[in-house]
Amino acid sequence: MNKVMSNKLMITLYIFPALFLIAVLIIVPLILTGYYGLMDWNGIGSMTFIGMENYINAIQDAAFWDSAWHSLLLALFSTLSLVIYLAVSMILASKIKGADLLRKIYLIPMLLSSVAIAQLWIKVYNPANGILNTILRGIGIENPPSWLANPDVVLYAIFIPILWQYAGFYILIYYAALKNIPESLIESAKIDGANPLQIAYKIKLPLIMGVVKVTIVLAIVGSLKYFDLIYVMTGGGPSGSSEVMASYMYDLAFSTNNFGYGSAIGFLLLIITLIVTIIIRKLTASKEDIQY
Repeated sequence: MNKVMSNKLMITLYIFPALFLIAVLIIVPLILTGYYGLMDWNGIGSMTFIGMENYINAIQDAAFWDSAWHSLLLALFSTLSLVIYLAVSMILASKIKGADLLRKIYLIPMLLSSVAIAQLWIKVYNPANGILNTILRGIGIENPPSWLANPDVVLYAIFIPILWQYAGFYILIYYAALKNIPESLIESAKIDGANPLQIAYKIKLPLIMGVVKVTIVLAIVGSLKYFDLIYVMTGGGPSGSSEVMASYMYDLAFSTNNFGYGSAIGFLLLIITLIVTIIIRKLTASKEDIQY
């Protein structure tokens, strides 16, 4: 084994297939997206080079910045929801009765496709006979909102199924990290008189902070490129009030056949995501994680 690992040729042969797939499936499409953004192209005919015109138009496009703002709001909501996921994980890891059953229930949304989840919540939000408005009328609210047709509430309504969809994923990550904490540390804290809140905040949270940082990056980056559930539920409407960068890019490329402009939006989405990721990494960076 040592001979193999010391042979540069063998190392190259081992990693070449992975590097080739990364180049073909990720790097080349990214370069082509940036290149197509320099073109006036409908996706079928010949391309005409127009330089930075698409990128300049995007920067001056109010609809693009509206969609970027909506994506950033979703990123903020997703980051704040991590507090809920972490709290639930700590409760499940504290050996409460029925924890195994609850953990399995939280994983159910992970088994469903985004399209199925979108269709389910469209039924829940149905203004005439949906479950939510039926309950609201039952408690005396005469005119509950049309959740997916009201520009003032549609983005917040969409966030609820997104929160539900990814609950199991983040809870599972936090639960696994919490179960890796030595029980002796918890028992020692209890002997010293620490209450459950102090144990959670002073012991458990610092010990899994490395995992928390990773989930923050995952939540923010995932929100910035989120597309499928939103597109199925609202298509970016009404009047663009739930449009996010990914859905705006899709509409431009496939609904209006403006592949050049859509590619420019996609490349700007990549740049914004990279910038936000770097900022988050800087903000959450620390000299060292606590070891146990």
